[in-house]
Amino acid sequence: MSMNNSPNIFLDPTPNRFQVNIINESHDNNATPEEDVDPPHYEETSFTEEAHSRVRISHRPGKRALYENFLQNGDTVKSDGNLHPYDTHSNTYYLKTFGHNTVDAIPNIDYYRNTGSISGAKMNRPSLLEIHEQLAKNIALNPGSIDRVTGSGEGTPGDEATANKEEESKGGFVKFGWVKGVLVRCMLNIWGVMLFIRLSWIVGQTGIGLGVVIILLATTVTSITGLSTSAIATNGFVRGGGAYYLISRSLGPEFGGSIGLIFAFANAVAVAMYVVGFAETVVELLKSSDVLMVDESNDIRIIGSITVVVLLGISVAGMEWEAKAQVVLLVILLIAIANFFIGTIIPTNNEKKARGFFNYQASIFAENFGPDFRGEGFFSVFAIFFPAATGILAGANISGDLEDPQAAIPKGTMLAILITTVAYLGVAICAAACVVRDATGNTTDTVASGVNCNGSSACTLGYDFSSCKIQKCHYGLMNNFQVMSMVSGFGPLITAGIFSATLSSALASLVSAPKVFQALCKDNIYKALHFFAKGHGKNNEPLRGYVLTFIIAMAFILIAELNTIAPIISNFFLASYALINFSCFHASYAKSPGWRPAFKYYNMWVSLFGAMLCCGVMFVINWWAALITYAIELFLYIYVTYKKPEVNWGSSAQALYYVNALDSALELTAIEDHVKNFRPQCIVLTGGPMTRPALLDITHSFTKNNGLCICCQVYTGPRKLCVKEMNSGMAKNQAWLTKNKRKAFYAAVAADSFRDGVKSLLQASGLGRMKPNTLVLGFKTDWRDASAVQIENYVGAIHDAFDFELGVVIVRISQGFDISQVLQVQEELEKLEQERLALEATIKGNEFEEENRIRGFFNKAKKLNITKHVTKKDSNINKIQSMHMGEFNQRLLEASNQFKKKQGKGTIDVWWLFDDGGLTLLIPHILTLRKKWKDCKLRIFTGGKINRIEDEKLAMTSLLSKFRIKYADIKIIGDINMKPNKESWKFFEEMIEPYRLHESCKDLTTAEKLKRETPWKITDAELEAFKEKSYRQVRLNELLQEHSRAANLIVLSLPVARKGLVSDHLYMAWLEILSKNLPPVLLVRGNHKNVLTFYS
Repeated sequence: MSMNNSPNIFLDPTPNRFQVNIINESHDNNATPEEDVDPPHYEETSFTEEAHSRVRISHRPGKRALYENFLQNGDTVKSDGNLHPYDTHSNTYYLKTFGHNTVDAIPNIDYYRNTGSISGAKMNRPSLLEIHEQLAKNIALNPGSIDRVTGSGEGTPGDEATANKEEESKGGFVKFGWVKGVLVRCMLNIWGVMLFIRLSWIVGQTGIGLGVVIILLATTVTSITGLSTSAIATNGFVRGGGAYYLISRSLGPEFGGSIGLIFAFANAVAVAMYVVGFAETVVELLKSSDVLMVDESNDIRIIGSITVVVLLGISVAGMEWEAKAQVVLLVILLIAIANFFIGTIIPTNNEKKARGFFNYQASIFAENFGPDFRGEGFFSVFAIFFPAATGILAGANISGDLEDPQAAIPKGTMLAILITTVAYLGVAICAAACVVRDATGNTTDTVASGVNCNGSSACTLGYDFSSCKIQKCHYGLMNNFQVMSMVSGFGPLITAGIFSATLSSALASLVSAPKVFQALCKDNIYKALHFFAKGHGKNNEPLRGYVLTFIIAMAFILIAELNTIAPIISNFFLASYALINFSCFHASYAKSPGWRPAFKYYNMWVSLFGAMLCCGVMFVINWWAALITYAIELFLYIYVTYKKPEVNWGSSAQALYYVNALDSALELTAIEDHVKNFRPQCIVLTGGPMTRPALLDITHSFTKNNGLCICCQVYTGPRKLCVKEMNSGMAKNQAWLTKNKRKAFYAAVAADSFRDGVKSLLQASGLGRMKPNTLVLGFKTDWRDASAVQIENYVGAIHDAFDFELGVVIVRISQGFDISQVLQVQEELEKLEQERLALEATIKGNEFEEENRIRGFFNKAKKLNITKHVTKKDSNINKIQSMHMGEFNQRLLEASNQFKKKQGKGTIDVWWLFDDGGLTLLIPHILTLRKKWKDCKLRIFTGGKINRIEDEKLAMTSLLSKFRIKYADIKIIGDINMKPNKESWKFFEEMIEPYRLHESCKDLTTAEKLKRETPWKITDAELEAFKEKSYRQVRLNELLQEHSRAANLIVLSLPVARKGLVSDHLYMAWLEILSKNLPPVLLVRGNHKNVLTFYS
């Protein structure tokens, strides 16, 4: 049945806030004449009472069934479930989104799921073609769209938690919260065998002081790793695989693959360690009852093997059973720990005193505070203890079984580290404050009267354990691994705690290892391991991974020596933690757009420190084992890098595909830079290119058909006006370049200051290899009249260019470059001429008024030294010479055109004083290859020692011949560092006098005030510090006047001012004195990277 246009369907006389109006598009042959006459009538969705009388669908509880027949998933459907938004044979109804005629879908999480998502069905949003094209009647809907609407109608567009709850209600995945899934699991895994049967031995070896250091050092490593893990875990939706999944999805398979394999193996070995700890306790009980089966070692192997089989059965039974077992074990563990602390305050008896327990005693605390290493060292003891802190990833390892991994992992992990660290510190300090290191266990070993105790705390308390120095005793911190059981209020509870701690840790590791390994195998990074990817049951249990973990654990259980297994695990866990920390640092340092962790309490440098700390501790514990471990990891990393597994994580593989596609599209970018192909690619600060034509011409001379040239202009002032002017001038300025045959681009920016604009241009201009490497700007001839801010902007732009590793070329000509004044006059003349012609055309009879206007114009022109009549309408700057102008403007125009003309025979003098990579030599060489400059010969000037002039000349000759650069002459200047003559120096001092602070001539208060008021001024200290450099600039000008006065062009090494040390005005004074009263000068400084080579 299809919906019709009957007026009494869905009628609701009550006005409703949310109303969806029916849109009628009738194309039936039976349509009424009125329907044929009237065009289709589209009514908008009403959200007011305005349309209460219209035909509408009311979204009210009473009409829910009818509404659902009409609407399904936000799209229009017929009552029979068939979608027909483009049906041409029946009445069609559209639902409008937010009152617009569109099939656009609102944002929905289901659109962003992966195709294989297990937490919800993926939906496909309408394609851009469906949205963009007209709502035509003849477009058929594709099946995929129907599936999108009808197939996912039951899906709730809620968050992941909603989907997960639905799955649980259907008997799907078992999901855990942060307490049960992370906190409990991490605490149980951290509180392992070491807490009950090794911590007392550790504090006996190291003493209280170093024992606390060992615990805090281990906690530092795990805390930093916990922070890094939290950051990675909150960088996107987390599924199963723990540490491997977190790293691989964030940083790609290269890091994840190496971490995953190592970490899974470390967890498998950890199972053996915890089971051996459990077996040791059982064997001690058997030994005390004298019921050993074979001997101690073999009994540990037998009991360990039986235990791991039982644990395997619990794990295979499923996560739900395993989680319930964990909670029971945690309760037992907490009772056992509390039992120990209670036992320390219960008054001891003679039997316990004979075994070394005397309750809290200051003398015992003092005696046990220092270390007493016996066959061990600090780091060997640390290696044994460190696995006790390695359970921090127990929660992350089952990330796929957590309700909200992003919230659960950081909260549960960090809280577990805090609680367990406090417990470790408390147990260690309390045990060392109550129990002596050595005790015989004999109640008769009391102190005889008159015996000198020699500081022995046991002796002062009435017991003589001096025989332990001669023969091995069986009690005390150093000899009895069951100290906690002895101290506790009820010994069997400690035994239960040991069972709980060891079994829970073993169980957690037995679950973690297969989960991590399964996730690794599923990704098929190592193809040979794909066999272990298969899961079974509703929780996708990795049964094959369990068997493999069981085999590895059994192999290490056969070692049956806890102190041998523990350092092996330390190595693997430290390596894994180091990579996790480095991965977090690398992701932060690279500033990838995809690195957006919700957990903010991390720091990339702390993560780097954590990685370095892990590496350092690894090598201190066992350097050869550390080398082997990292060799394995490096091999795995290289293997994955070169195998390029077929995974789609938005990682390195996809980046490589993107780069290859980009390289194909931009072939030029694919060509690697080589010094032989270097060419100057310039940003030229011309402003409008017609305002400084000479600056453009000289740059164009060495970039035309050779390199990139971008004429740049910076607009400053009110942003709205600047942007408007900039936009209107873009086409005009580019057209001028094209008209005047300048092979250059025009770019402009609007900025708050000149320097900010230049900085933007330096960073953003260019594309790929066509990116500027040289900044060209004219010398600021009016710097002495400019404000301090203007000088700061000008010099700051030079500093910025150096910061961005661009070369800098400053060009100076005698008349300056700016002819904007002439252009402004020309523009005004043209406007007045247009006005005059308009007046002549419209007011022919008013000759008197016209002549008065022209007379006024000539009076204005006379003030600007212009005596000729107005120019023609199509005049441009190349024809301005035709005007009779004053002397100044005439020289300015001639100077602006000097590089357009062919240069006669002469020289280009190159003063290559400092090696900048060769740019100072390359630019004049390129100029000599141009038609306008080919008659000019290069003369090379460089500095040298007076007593080695010939040697220096031979060396330069050899260098230039290798560079294959033709030159006319080489001159070695040996007296560059001589002091300038008094007249020249006096001129320099007079030039900088207005900008000096003269603080040495004033009292301290006045001097400080002046520094605050005019920080830009040149201080006496600065002038004294750079006096030698100032001498050199003045002396160089004398030498330039002497040797290069008649040159066509001078190319000179540009002095560099150190940022923050040389003031802007002093630097400008250097440039002024260096280039004053000379032919055109190019002050050049490359970026100190080679641009010349003599290799073929």
